[in-house]
Amino acid sequence: MIKRHRVEPGSKFRVRQVDAASTAGWSGGKRKTLKEFEDLNGRLHALQNLLWAEHDRKVLVVLQGMDTSGKDGTISHVFQGVNPLGVKVTSFKAPNQEELDHDFLWRVHRKVPAAGEIGIFNRSHYESVLVERVHDLVPAKVWKARYAQINDFERLLSESGTSVLKFFLYIDRDEQRRRLLERLADPEKSWKFSASDLEDRKQWDAYMAAYEEAVTRTSTSAAPWYVVPANKKWYRNLVVASVLVQTLEGMQLHYRKPAVDLRNLEIE
Repeated sequence: MIKRHRVEPGSKFRVRQVDAASTAGWSGGKRKTLKEFEDLNGRLHALQNLLWAEHDRKVLVVLQGMDTSGKDGTISHVFQGVNPLGVKVTSFKAPNQEELDHDFLWRVHRKVPAAGEIGIFNRSHYESVLVERVHDLVPAKVWKARYAQINDFERLLSESGTSVLKFFLYIDRDEQRRRLLERLADPEKSWKFSASDLEDRKQWDAYMAAYEEAVTRTSTSAAPWYVVPANKKWYRNLVVASVLVQTLEGMQLHYRKPAVDLRNLEIE
């Protein structure tokens, strides 16, 4: 499951090659899927505690996708039950004046996870080669230079002990329409609606071209991209949880040694 969604460095990503409704041949029914996800969530909980206890390495999860692709839902489902002390979520909105006064990575670097943490970016530095490109907010020569700058930044994180996992949650245009209509009809979701959602929808093809180039240019061995078919929410969650658990297990985490010699410790 995991390998087929990873974009290998040097390969070209094309949206048309992805079926947003795909479940990659997963044959499990609802009961099997729920059991698999519960198992993954339990393993994630244990591994996250171990990462926090080791207090050395870090994990950064980057979530990108069009409006309604499920970034919030992925966070709430995949990370349910984990220790909130060791998980930090950052949602990147339009940059404020202070952030605009610095380079585009300044506000991002300040939010990367510290030792022992899992950091989650709901949108990220990639907005600077997506939104700013599509809406002509910066000259082409500026956003074109950012691919190499992003690769250098993520390589720095990797070499400093951060495992960087990037997920493009891909829904198709029809599914977005269905979700937007659902959002408008539901008072519990309608507060999320913004006129900019419709403006971005008009630029769908331009966004897909921007995603194609961003994923192609920045999927590296240090920070790979995973393109996740996200029309089916349960499958989206299953893929993200699987990649995260496999990555943490591959880190071979261990508890650090106590600061004192426990053999001679007496408690009165």
